[in-house]
Amino acid sequence: MLQKLRDKTSGWIVTVILGLLMIPFLFVIDSSYLGGVGAQNVAKVSAPPSWWSSAPSWWPARLLWKHHEITSQEFRERFEQERARVRQQQGEDFDPRAFESAENKLAVLDQLIDEQVVRLAGEQSGVVIGDSAVREYIATIPAFLGPDGKFNGDQYRIALASGNPPRTPAMFEQLVRTSLQQSIIPSALQNSGFVTEAETERLLKLLGETRDVEIAMLPEQPADTAPVTDAQIKQWYDAHTKDFRQAESVKLEYVEINGATLPAPAAPDEASLRKRYDEEKARFATPEQRLTSHILISTGDGAEAKAAKLAADAKAAGADFAALAKANSDDTGSKEQGGDLGWVDRGAMVKPFEDAVFAAKAGDIIGPVKTDFGYHVIQVREVRGGEGRSFEDVRDQLMAEQTKADGERGYTELAGRVVDATNKSPSDLAAAAKAVNLPLQTVGPFTRQDATGIAANPAVLRAAFSDILVQDGTSSDPIALDESGNHSVVIRVAEHTPEQAIPLEKAREQVIAAVHADRTRQAAEKAADALLAKLKGGQTLQALAESEKLQVSPMPGLPRTQPVPTAEINRAVFGAALPAEGKPSYGKVDVQGRAVVFAVTKVTPGDVKEVTAEQRQQLKQQLSQIDGMAAADAFIKSTRKRFVVQTTEANL
Repeated sequence: MLQKLRDKTSGWIVTVILGLLMIPFLFVIDSSYLGGVGAQNVAKVSAPPSWWSSAPSWWPARLLWKHHEITSQEFRERFEQERARVRQQQGEDFDPRAFESAENKLAVLDQLIDEQVVRLAGEQSGVVIGDSAVREYIATIPAFLGPDGKFNGDQYRIALASGNPPRTPAMFEQLVRTSLQQSIIPSALQNSGFVTEAETERLLKLLGETRDVEIAMLPEQPADTAPVTDAQIKQWYDAHTKDFRQAESVKLEYVEINGATLPAPAAPDEASLRKRYDEEKARFATPEQRLTSHILISTGDGAEAKAAKLAADAKAAGADFAALAKANSDDTGSKEQGGDLGWVDRGAMVKPFEDAVFAAKAGDIIGPVKTDFGYHVIQVREVRGGEGRSFEDVRDQLMAEQTKADGERGYTELAGRVVDATNKSPSDLAAAAKAVNLPLQTVGPFTRQDATGIAANPAVLRAAFSDILVQDGTSSDPIALDESGNHSVVIRVAEHTPEQAIPLEKAREQVIAAVHADRTRQAAEKAADALLAKLKGGQTLQALAESEKLQVSPMPGLPRTQPVPTAEINRAVFGAALPAEGKPSYGKVDVQGRAVVFAVTKVTPGDVKEVTAEQRQQLKQQLSQIDGMAAADAFIKSTRKRFVVQTTEANL
């Protein structure tokens, strides 16, 4: 039977059948095998082999190409790093939901792609990072240096193990190797930037340039009042849809927990105040100290006997302890001061020494006392501190502290009850408010830009537009409203309206106003163009001042590097052509809806002699850095065009 089956499953028919059966399996193979991006990755960068730079990108030639993929995990780690950077930069203004925009994600992905492009370019060029280069770089990272400023292996391993994510030394070394390989070509290009003396001098003249200019603001155009047809309204609306959008808004329910509005706690009784005093009596005592001197005899043969003899000599009538210390002590730090250690606090010395000192009275000489340093002969010269203040002296302080603690306890208990109540019914804040006998209040609808009251608090605003509260409709945890620690609010998004286009029927008046404003602007621009035509025809601003109702303001020596009279006018003036011999150059600029016409009558280059050698060198270095960065950027862009970049935005 088996033999017959084997015989009938051979030959060209079976081959065809098996071939047909394999076709469906081709569609479930990971597309990365056929040149696409892997299922768990966000992008792939492919480069032709170094020995065949013109290799085609189609399959099967693509199998010869070298590629690197960017995993979803790598993207997420970099995105979180960027999130932390922006959060630190913006502080309380940081909006986590707005940060999750597609634009931000694509910007981070683009950065990762550029890194892989540079890495592949380095591999194509034969760039290899040796083990010694990796070790040398790691040895300079501050987090791995010990107190002596040198690389510390134990600290290195601990830092890697406690990192996020934790890494082994081998993993970290590979990460450093890859980073160095990615940066070596751009770094070399950046360092190769240069600028000539002629270029430096030319820029100095431009930066120091001044222009003599006459400025005239045209009379304000009368507001347009001509009718706007339905067709014009529709045309404007369709061409400016981004201008007519309703911002995302929310309406909140909230329960405010304010310790300042709670009933004042009952005054503490005498018994509770005395109990607090007894429990914290040490807090009201001044620290006990001993003015101490010592003689140290280092460990060794006969050290204890020598210390015992010195102790006996120090106790003898008329003995000079300081002189004995200078002559015999092995403590170089205190020897020349007669063994003086100053006022000693508890916890400042090793335990055997401290126990002996604080068991002695003023004037006592004790020892030998053995420690890890040797044998000590100790003189306690004076005792101070340790005296406590009486209950009567601190009663008012205790009363204030206990009253405050009772108030904070009342706030904490109420906040806890609110949390418990919201946990029982997370989407019903009204029930929670009723359970704790607090009013349910509302605010809104409001947008991120027009929030008022408690909604204007940055922490509340962030929570109000957060995905979890908007999508789930649940109550938040208590959100602190200030730094007092006893004023917070629990919120719930009762209504949410996403950003959306304002329908034409609702935006009609806004559209009409925009059309009128545009007509007025065009009229002002037309008037400016007519004035410019007269100026270019040979007339001057001064001559036209009266007939055109202009107020001409001469501004000699206008500097390039200062935003005067306004930044817009300054840019336009210095963007205008140089005046010909005896003939001004003219231009116009719009300033807050008003047309401004100007005439440039003279251009004075900056005097390079006024620039110090230090300033010149600093500018030259900055220009070299800019040139180098531009070269590195151009290299990455040109290399990226030669490579094949594939992305899967759905995995972001």
